[in-house]
Amino acid sequence: MNVLVTGSCGQLGRSLAVLAEGCGKEFIYTGRKEDPESGVVALDITDVEAVRNIVKENDIDAIVNCAGYTDVERAESEEDKAFAVNAEAVGILASVAKESGATLIHISTDYVFDGRSSEPYGEDAEPAPLSAYGRSKFAGELAVLASGCRHIIIRSAWLYSRYGKNFVKTILEKTSSQSSIKVVEDQVGTPTFAGDLAEFIMYVIDNDMLDKDGIYNYTNEGVCSWYDLACEVCDLSGHLCDVLPCKTSDFPTGVERPAFSVLDKTKVKQTFGIDIPHWKDSLRFCMANMA
Repeated sequence: MNVLVTGSCGQLGRSLAVLAEGCGKEFIYTGRKEDPESGVVALDITDVEAVRNIVKENDIDAIVNCAGYTDVERAESEEDKAFAVNAEAVGILASVAKESGATLIHISTDYVFDGRSSEPYGEDAEPAPLSAYGRSKFAGELAVLASGCRHIIIRSAWLYSRYGKNFVKTILEKTSSQSSIKVVEDQVGTPTFAGDLAEFIMYVIDNDMLDKDGIYNYTNEGVCSWYDLACEVCDLSGHLCDVLPCKTSDFPTGVERPAFSVLDKTKVKQTFGIDIPHWKDSLRFCMANMA
């Protein structure tokens, strides 16, 4: 099996590359820029001919789209750029997957919801994005569905890892150098360790479950606020810093974020027969393995 990975230099792409070593399948890693050291090939996913050529030349069976415009705040002023990557490029990947018979595994987000529910969101809940980022990601989902390609759309949330920039690494840095920090307590969801999400994707590929078309929610188990997560990071690190709760209104950013974005994972667990780790266990594992 030949697998094309986009966004290979991000948290999920790098986590996938670690798991894929020695798996017996051929992975082609792509990114915005070539990186010979890591074996990443440059690919402009907004260029349909470039995508078509690499899929055809490598006889691709599955495309894992880890690429995305993820700057939520900047997307408000650069909505066209967010849509170019999160929607239009996704449509290109989907159309090429349809042409070639490949399966597209596409990563989406909890930001497709407005966060006004009092219960975890199921896959059939009505999307109502609040932000430009959320609108662009929802448009990407619609593009996949409209293409008619074989697809597995995975909605995830609050991604972190040992790689790149993320909330966990930011809190580690701040608690190591400051006596106190404030973190919002009125935004509730579930963190997702990129390594766990990568393991799920590899499980789907390894077990030839690429025909299970649909939208699936995948985060770690459990529920917490950003404040709860920050407290756990601080406790595990042993840093002597006071983590203080505050409200979203204390830090106005111009972007409305979902206040409640817990995702119901019943469907993914039943369909694929998997267990999902609790967020505290995965956080502990990730932090123990950070360089």
